[in-house]
Amino acid sequence: MKILHTSDWHLGQRLLQLDRHEEFRLALEWLLEVIRDEKIDVLLVAGDIFDIGNPPNQSRQLYYNFLRQILQTDCRHVVITGGNHDSPAMLNAPRELLEGFNIHVLGAATDNPEDELIVLRDSNNKAELVVAAVPFLRDRDLRISRVGESSQSRQERLQNGLTEHYEQLAALAKPYHQQGIPTIAMGHLYAKGAVAAERQDNIYVGNRENMEAGQFPTLFDYVALGHIHRAQTVGNAEHIRYCGSLIPLSFSETQDDKQVWILHIEDNSIKEIEKKSVPTFRRLKTIHGSLEKVQQSLERFAAKPDRLLTPWVEVVVEVEDFVPQLDQVLQEFCADMPLELVKVRVNRPYVPISAQLDDTPDLEELDVEEVFLQKCRSVGVQEEEQLEALVDTFRELQNWMQEQDK
Repeated sequence: MKILHTSDWHLGQRLLQLDRHEEFRLALEWLLEVIRDEKIDVLLVAGDIFDIGNPPNQSRQLYYNFLRQILQTDCRHVVITGGNHDSPAMLNAPRELLEGFNIHVLGAATDNPEDELIVLRDSNNKAELVVAAVPFLRDRDLRISRVGESSQSRQERLQNGLTEHYEQLAALAKPYHQQGIPTIAMGHLYAKGAVAAERQDNIYVGNRENMEAGQFPTLFDYVALGHIHRAQTVGNAEHIRYCGSLIPLSFSETQDDKQVWILHIEDNSIKEIEKKSVPTFRRLKTIHGSLEKVQQSLERFAAKPDRLLTPWVEVVVEVEDFVPQLDQVLQEFCADMPLELVKVRVNRPYVPISAQLDDTPDLEELDVEEVFLQKCRSVGVQEEEQLEALVDTFRELQNWMQEQDK
């Protein structure tokens, strides 16, 4: 048996308001191709199928088309759990219909833990795999909130609630496990030891981890996790893994190897966990340096071989002085390049607040024009010619406003 573990598709996500539909379409097409070529028997999707609770129609269409096409492969079972970005009601809406095609969806926890224990059976109705399909557990699912409780106490109760939830499912799965049937748990949470590409909202409390690797019951042969976008094992536990997001969801994830895990099960035990890297459909690139170095790097990057989709580039320009219309300068510089400059950031030398306060005059002692000059100097304009030009423009604006008031 082959099992594929994926998560964090975030269908419908936009990067700086840019549409990513084509990237998601290509990623799901690639995933279908892997399922066909590798003859995957079971697909596990551990949360955050969508980026928002009410995703656009084209994202829903991608999702349902994927499920329709997977029925034409050798994949016999699909288990999908909801993440903190998903709407439980939306995921669960077609649940009974999808179960008729061996597609099991759990958008949220129910009052009965047995609902989360899914026994997958072969064509002879014999149990071949047990999945503790745990979706993202909200506070109401764990019943941890108490009036006046400290954050530390709440965190302890949270961990206890999560641990007890998995222990309940392990107890339910134990009779199957004793028969030698492989048992897998799923989860959408933040586990201690996991490293994110950037700061992600830890989905329960502050910056503290939700669970430790040792808190998952040892009965589970594998724990398929979602939420962290970087593929990795948790601590030293090789059988507890995040697969990461399917595509880079921000510029901070561009160095990550996006991938899925394929579990090879023989004689009812995991013989191998294989990594399958996801191709890069659209390159996200961050370029740092002075304006001159940024322009040189842009030229080198643009000269590389053609990509499937136009790359998106952000630049961080290190400057000593104010550079007028820097964004426009760089946009014009890139106009004929096979890339899209989507973000320009400026880094200036840090000036301590104390130094700024020492040099700050009393506003009552300044007229409007002097305040404007102080503001220009505070953002790096120091040359007299630039200051004079800005003051002339400021005066023109003042005159125009006075005319409008007449």
